[in-house]
Amino acid sequence: MDRVSNWYSIFPKNPLLSISAWIFFCFVPLYFVFRTTSTLIISIAVAVLVVYIICFRFSYSTNNGLVYMCLALEMVINAVMTVLFGYIYFAFFTAFFIGNIRHTIGFYIMYGLHIAMTVGSIIGGFFIETELFIKEIPFIVIVIFGVILGPFYLYSANKRDKLQGQLATANERISELSVYEERQRIARDLHDTLGQKLSMVGLKSDLAIRLVKKDQDAAIEELRDIRQTASIALKEVREMVSNMKAVKLQDELLHVQQILTAANIKMTIESNSEFHQIPTIIGNTLSMCLKEVINNVVRHSKATECTITIIQKADVIQLTVLDNGIGISSMKIKPSSNGLNGMKERVEFVNGELEISEQNGTLVKIIVPNVIMYQKEDSRRD
Repeated sequence: MDRVSNWYSIFPKNPLLSISAWIFFCFVPLYFVFRTTSTLIISIAVAVLVVYIICFRFSYSTNNGLVYMCLALEMVINAVMTVLFGYIYFAFFTAFFIGNIRHTIGFYIMYGLHIAMTVGSIIGGFFIETELFIKEIPFIVIVIFGVILGPFYLYSANKRDKLQGQLATANERISELSVYEERQRIARDLHDTLGQKLSMVGLKSDLAIRLVKKDQDAAIEELRDIRQTASIALKEVREMVSNMKAVKLQDELLHVQQILTAANIKMTIESNSEFHQIPTIIGNTLSMCLKEVINNVVRHSKATECTITIIQKADVIQLTVLDNGIGISSMKIKPSSNGLNGMKERVEFVNGELEISEQNGTLVKIIVPNVIMYQKEDSRRD
């Protein structure tokens, strides 16, 4: 059971009002006991006051079933003091303490018992000390309102604070996950964007070194290809960092063609797609996956031919890449590699499917839904 920061804090975040409530509802009424009763009654009243404060303090400090025992004792003190002396004011503090009970069943049980005992003791007191209770009707009304409304006020306030704390924790966790996901996305984009280009630069550099002494013209041509590939990579990195525009599939096909041509791999494109009708997020996903597939073809497949097929239907878009290389099982690619994981995550993000198999080489098939409708205005803008 969670409680307010201090045991005497009746009104959370307002200690001055809490202290004033203690003085008014506890010590001020006791002043009239000192003026109108005998020494024995005064001693009993003071003793009961001390016992009540001890019980209240102890119920605040304990965390087990003794809490409810202390509350029960406080209710008994409330009832006895009300019936014998018209001293109803302790019920006010017990009510506010009940409001700090977070356990729903415990709260409603103690709340119901407290109201029943308070109302019952007031009714009994009217029969015993009718004149005294008539004089104290305004204070009795205030206390009854406190007994009825006070617990719900604190219970609701505590529940609201708990929910706000949970919300703050959830928001903090969401922020952490967003940062992590963004880092993962940047890592994938960097890998997909730079991986194939740097691999191509490495292959071309090795070839240029071998051709320098044998065929200088061919070596110069390879160096020009390296320069062009580096320029393309720089352009893509700038676009990715600035996030000025999404990667379009038709643009990526041009980049892929340049890469495959530079690697002496014959490229064939078969497509019925109207690229301007492909949703942006789908086009970006297919483009980045195509980057990774072609990167693997160039680096690992030892292929001489590569066929890219794009079939656009009403509900799905299918991208397949087939090479005539050594096959995925013979490639030096780990199943847990960043490239394959990145493709899988991208495809799953748009509720698509990724399938990799061997058919006289390697066949990569990506199927993604084509469900995002574009307005004519968006089509013209693309």
